[in-house]
Amino acid sequence: MSTGAARARLSDWFSLVAFRHSIFALPFALQGAWLAARGAPRAALVGWIVACAVAARTSAMAFNRWLDRRIDARNPRTQSRELPSGRLSPSQALGLALASGAAFVALSWAINPLCGKLAPAVLAVLWFYSVTKRFTFLAHAFLGLALGLAPLGAWLAVRGNFEGDLWTPLALALAVLCWVAGFDLIYACQDAGFDRASGLHSIPARFGIAASLALSRALHVATVALLALVWWRAELGWIYLAAIALAAALLVYEQSLVRADDLSRVNLAFFTVNGWVGVGLFAGLVLDLRWVS
Repeated sequence: MSTGAARARLSDWFSLVAFRHSIFALPFALQGAWLAARGAPRAALVGWIVACAVAARTSAMAFNRWLDRRIDARNPRTQSRELPSGRLSPSQALGLALASGAAFVALSWAINPLCGKLAPAVLAVLWFYSVTKRFTFLAHAFLGLALGLAPLGAWLAVRGNFEGDLWTPLALALAVLCWVAGFDLIYACQDAGFDRASGLHSIPARFGIAASLALSRALHVATVALLALVWWRAELGWIYLAAIALAAALLVYEQSLVRADDLSRVNLAFFTVNGWVGVGLFAGLVLDLRWVS
């Protein structure tokens, strides 16, 4: 295989699991770790947490692509993905899901026994999300739950037990749930007609695009409120509060990009803006714990 072909094949693997989207959950996992340690955890532990987050997300995405391969082949928006187009095979995607899932469980045991015991249940939640749109329009909430487990898992990775005040990581997990469900509603508006015709369940397919965008806005208001609860409960300072204000401004901008009669800027809202929300909040927390709190 030539260098160019090898590079293209590697690109297909990264694209299969949308590796660049790791920026959505990873900053919040790291926030959970920093909050648990009240500062920077040990560098080695941070490495384990990052490895776990990447392995878990890779497994979930590969399983999703494998399970949805026939649906993706019928949807004009997704027909060019790796499995429908034949650039990768279903067995390769399933193999990646199983291998990365096993790696996630093993890495969790390497962190501490509690994380190891909980890892299979977490993996089950991550895989279960892919099934939900076949029977419930609440699939968006299940996606939020899947990503919301990241800060809780990182908190337990640092603490190693359930002792102490869990309100802070729980509030952060709920903030992630609302944030993810909110932006997933925007993204799902693109497929409202296809989902309805195919018997798939989503809020846009059932209630329409306008109602979905209104619910998305409400969820993002709840996100900001829950982040403020994290700030208050963790006794953080003005830098993290400023980061929350920036996140709120970004969410307002995200919502301004889409309308019920114009979804042309969904990708800008989904990918670019949401990436900056997570990164900005994590940077604000790091600076706050270092210099203020």
